[in-house]
Amino acid sequence: MEFLSSNLFTWVLLPLLIFFARILDVSIGTLRILFVSRGNRLLAPLLGFFEVLVWIIALGKIMENLSNPITYLAYAAGFAMGNYIGIIIEEKIATGNCIVQIITHHEAHRLISALRLAGYTVTAQDAEGNRGMVSVVYSTIKRSDLQHFITIINQYNPRAFYTVEDVRFVNAKFTSVGPRRPRFTFRKGK
Repeated sequence: MEFLSSNLFTWVLLPLLIFFARILDVSIGTLRILFVSRGNRLLAPLLGFFEVLVWIIALGKIMENLSNPITYLAYAAGFAMGNYIGIIIEEKIATGNCIVQIITHHEAHRLISALRLAGYTVTAQDAEGNRGMVSVVYSTIKRSDLQHFITIINQYNPRAFYTVEDVRFVNAKFTSVGPRRPRFTFRKGK
């Protein structure tokens, strides 16, 4: 009990605990929002429970130590770092689907062929832009395949303009199969 009232705990360890608690609850909150936007009715509320539990504990410790301004700074710094880490985690798990829209002034036939050869479904149309005729190419892909998809765009048309939007629901029969991976065949022995 004496340790909890020591200067080391009050001015160093307590702010560090609050800092890491905020990183945890804000990171969880970022993921919770992601799962809410994707309609995940099981994981979103579970994450919300732990997010608020950690937040209440951190805030309670600040209220117990109102005379310690370092806890305020730790709380704010933990919030900022939690946003940063939450975004990194969200990028790493890359769940769900997205729509990629590509607008190119160059002929898009080679790009479209390369995307289809890689296993992506592609819809293309001719359109008129500010500077003349363009090709508009759409594809719905898994977010985990996005980097591969962009690599193909950059290989065949590095000056193409593209946007990426999250998708909440995709009718499965229209989804891309994604990058073709090596297939292994096993033969039965005689």
